[in-house]
Amino acid sequence: MGIVLKQSLKNVFTTYLGFLFGAVNTVFLYTKILPDSYYGLVTFILASGAILMPLMAFGVHNTIVKFHSHYQETEKDGFLTLMLLTPLLGTMPVCCLVFCFYEPLGNLVSRENPMVKDYLWYVFFVGLSMAYFEVFYAWCKVHLKSVFGNFMKEVFGRVGVTILLVLLYFDVFSLDTFFKLLVGLYILRAIVLKIYAFRIHFPKLDFSFPNNTKEVLLYSLLLILGGSAALILLEIDKVMINQFVQIENVAYYGVAVYIATVIIVPSRAMHQITYPLTAELLNNGDSFGLEALYKKTSLTLFIASGILFLLIVLNLEDLYLLLPENYRDGFFIVFLIGMAKVFDSLLGNNNSILYNSKYYKTILIFGVGLSALTITLNLLLIPKYGIEGAALASFISIFLFNLTKIIFVKLKFGILPFTKSTFKVFAALVLLGALFSVFNFDFHPILNILLKSGFIVIMYLGILYRFEISEDISGVLSKWLRKRQ
Repeated sequence: MGIVLKQSLKNVFTTYLGFLFGAVNTVFLYTKILPDSYYGLVTFILASGAILMPLMAFGVHNTIVKFHSHYQETEKDGFLTLMLLTPLLGTMPVCCLVFCFYEPLGNLVSRENPMVKDYLWYVFFVGLSMAYFEVFYAWCKVHLKSVFGNFMKEVFGRVGVTILLVLLYFDVFSLDTFFKLLVGLYILRAIVLKIYAFRIHFPKLDFSFPNNTKEVLLYSLLLILGGSAALILLEIDKVMINQFVQIENVAYYGVAVYIATVIIVPSRAMHQITYPLTAELLNNGDSFGLEALYKKTSLTLFIASGILFLLIVLNLEDLYLLLPENYRDGFFIVFLIGMAKVFDSLLGNNNSILYNSKYYKTILIFGVGLSALTITLNLLLIPKYGIEGAALASFISIFLFNLTKIIFVKLKFGILPFTKSTFKVFAALVLLGALFSVFNFDFHPILNILLKSGFIVIMYLGILYRFEISEDISGVLSKWLRKRQ
């Protein structure tokens, strides 16, 4: 776990730095500079682009990680050349579809909100830039160089948005120009990471593709389904809200979801390095190492996500006082999405195991089925319950999908992510939640959040250290305490 912990800590730092800028954008800039409807439009464009991303990347970002370690050095240039060309199989059809059927597609997505029709091409270019960004990010990951890519993904874009919003506030450019520059920011991010990836390993164009090219392309094709299923579970709610209610509700929902998404930051950071390590363990048939990694990642991420969920829920009333009044009715959304994110983290490197194993086809079928369930639930619940219905649909779908994955890994690999320490962490979280749910201050909301969070974190770390719940966490705390003595 040495390299995992080291790079994960760096990734956690950069990811949280990005989320800090994201919080500033969400709480102070987007909500107060952009009209609610245009903030909803931003959320719709980015969510739609994210859903298109797996198709336009043609699954290559996962294929690079799975197959890179299979090849000798002399074969890797042919493989990487194939990986650079393969996304064209996804981007070209999407481009032709938008170009040829712009009018009917525009009418379809703008039935409730006519303003959306003029921004279809923005969705295409955001999806394209996200696709190639993920391809070059995977290029970095297989060389265990994930930190800069994580910086570009989590920090660069959000800092860029901060700058654009400040310039918009001072009327440096118009609202229409802001949207063009926002798309340009995503394209620039992909170009910068491409340059970095090529500095790590500059590919020599080699059209002598690997002998298993058919297997590689089939895997990529199937991973389109897997990637699309995962992103449909995460993003389709923001897209479908636009079809049933006024687009400003997408903004209100997006802010609540963003608050809950902070919970998944440690998981996102750790997965940058555990994904290629899991692939290597599977390729080498190291079942002992795989089980150890599965349990450690699950426990570590549950410790982190659990306390974040607690901090958010217990401070949410004060946090909402910092937002405009229209954005304050999202407690139910934050709670449900937050619970789903904690369950995601509890799975550890489960996704890495599944998508890098020989069983990936089966889990893709599960994902497609649950994506259909997600869409169906949104169709049923959004018209009846609005944005809270979207949150409930997402929670049910994510819960069922994660439960399916846990059971499947148990059946095929004979391992579970849970240990006795998992239940100790759960007990500690319940105890702290019960204690601090009735413990409030009457100061300024920011001071209230800082004081309550400080007490909760100190007590939580004390429990973890006293009962030695996690070797990694206890080791870090022991080292820190020795330095303080």
